[in-house]
Amino acid sequence: MTGRQDVVMRLKGETERATAGEAGGGGGGGGAAARRPKRDREATRRRILDAARDLFGEHGYDGVTVRMIAARSEANMALVNRYFGSKAALFGEVLAGESVLREVIAGDPAGLPRRLAEHFVRQTDRRGGTPMSRMLDRSAGHPEVKEILLHHLEDVIVEPLVAQLDGPDARARALLASTIIMGGGPVRRLLGLNDLRAADPAELTDRLTAMFTAALAPTTPGR
Repeated sequence: MTGRQDVVMRLKGETERATAGEAGGGGGGGGAAARRPKRDREATRRRILDAARDLFGEHGYDGVTVRMIAARSEANMALVNRYFGSKAALFGEVLAGESVLREVIAGDPAGLPRRLAEHFVRQTDRRGGTPMSRMLDRSAGHPEVKEILLHHLEDVIVEPLVAQLDGPDARARALLASTIIMGGGPVRRLLGLNDLRAADPAELTDRLTAMFTAALAPTTPGR
């Protein structure tokens, strides 16, 4: 057996042992026992995601290894790789799971600017930041994270916004609104948000609603 084959067989054995452990040690066969593996897989997957979110927020992308995530979630390393494929894919899945923007964007198109403004103000008021903001603050400069953020911007913000818009240049208008949404990150990291937190939330929401309304409005013909 070659060295490569030995590694493959060893990883396969670790995964099988981990899966057997999730199933509760085998035996029994009845309906409850048959359902247990699925429940355990879902619970383990959730533990891995929660551990990864916390570790990425604490240490940033570069400071976290799959081994650390496995240890924090009390899961087998082979199982982490089996469920998510790579650290980058796991980061992307955590990011997608933490974002609420898709739900904010969905709904009545007429109320979209106000919903975006209210979301922005809620995020600003979160002392200590959100799990996602902490992840991004500590990870945004990594090349793999940049690629993940590009897909996140398209899938979670730009495309859902485009789907809500009528008229010409929908993508350009969605991108303009996205600059307002995503621009809060660099401001938070470089300047802090104390001045925005000190502002009247209702006035801040009104101002942001006007900004989002202008960004998302169809271009006036002839201008």
